Amino acid sequence: MVLKASRRGRIPPFIVMDVLREANRRQAAGADILHLELGQPETGAPHAVIEAARRALDTETLGYTEAFGLMSLRRKIAQRYAATQNVDVSPENIVVTTGSSAGFVLGFIAAFDAGDRVALAAPGYPGYRNILLAQDIEPVSVPTGPETRFQPTPELLEKIEGPLDGLIVASPSNPAGTMLGDAEMKALVDYCRDRGIRLISDEIYHGITYGKQGVSALQHSRDAIVVNSFSKYFSMTGWRIGWMVVPDDLLRSVECLAQNLYISTPTLAQIAAEAVFDCTEELDANVARYAVNRSILLEGLPAAGFESLAPADGAFYIYADVSRLTNDSEAFCRRMLDQTGIATTPGIDFDAGRGNAYIRFSFSGATEIVADAVRRLKDWTPKDRTPEDA
Repeated sequence: MVLKASRRGRIPPFIVMDVLREANRRQAAGADILHLELGQPETGAPHAVIEAARRALDTETLGYTEAFGLMSLRRKIAQRYAATQNVDVSPENIVVTTGSSAGFVLGFIAAFDAGDRVALAAPGYPGYRNILLAQDIEPVSVPTGPETRFQPTPELLEKIEGPLDGLIVASPSNPAGTMLGDAEMKALVDYCRDRGIRLISDEIYHGITYGKQGVSALQHSRDAIVVNSFSKYFSMTGWRIGWMVVPDDLLRSVECLAQNLYISTPTLAQIAAEAVFDCTEELDANVARYAVNRSILLEGLPAAGFESLAPADGAFYIYADVSRLTNDSEAFCRRMLDQTGIATTPGIDFDAGRGNAYIRFSFSGATEIVADAVRRLKDWTPKDRTPEDA
């Protein structure tokens, strides 16, 4: 007898995790691997966060919190919006989540029904599309490129056939690292408001920018769902904690969903996260290192034959056009790993239609690793790069 398995579970893999598994396998076997595939800080949590966790382990029972999280943490998040973006956000609208991933799950279920259509930029983070597919919500790709800095625009949205129920934006974006300026964000907010489209703004890379500050959708709308994280700027990746800012009309729905799906975000992570807001000097030192790594790649990759690069205004990624070198980015990345020991992510993880022409480099690791990767790539000859994948 064959038992039923849901078609909703048959979603594409998150390819970067497959790359990580293979790179780790080779590393365990003794290979000298440079990890430029994964988008996570090389640094651990700040020292004050570790100390807060230790104290909590000694003194707290660490039972459940309410579904929206500790009010003391939510107040600190609200204070950060006031301090960094001059936005007044009520702690009552802030929901602490088990990483930003849980925030997307909660937001999508609360805002959309099966069969709804949600637009998202291609290239973009694959989790959006795959979470939507698992909920029987239709992801609608908005092809973007260098001419719009890999960001959606009202003009591109106008070209979509059929109605839209939602739009996901990301600034800084993954994989391109580009950002929406204030005027661009306002134009998208206004477009969505005028047409009854729910806006979801992914702001998990806020704080990791080079030369200008990220714009929040909250500066122009209180109807948007905003998702953020402690994983990137705050360097608490494995603690699995993030947050949402939820509009009033969805608060009760999100609360009931959170109660039933997650009960609450791990209490130890919440207590520890309260300490991170006093660690700006340590966190900004991480961003300064990312800036050095970014400069090394922006200067070194063209010299190694990777000449067409997205601007990388924020986050810690370089999205490189490799169409001159290959028409199969997955095979190209596999060959790079085989021959140089450098692990990178193929563009098809972010853009099923055109991703074979791109790969993503992550520069979140140590500066020595990034510099070594550039040296290896310069020694990797074109003949090695382009056999059967060209």
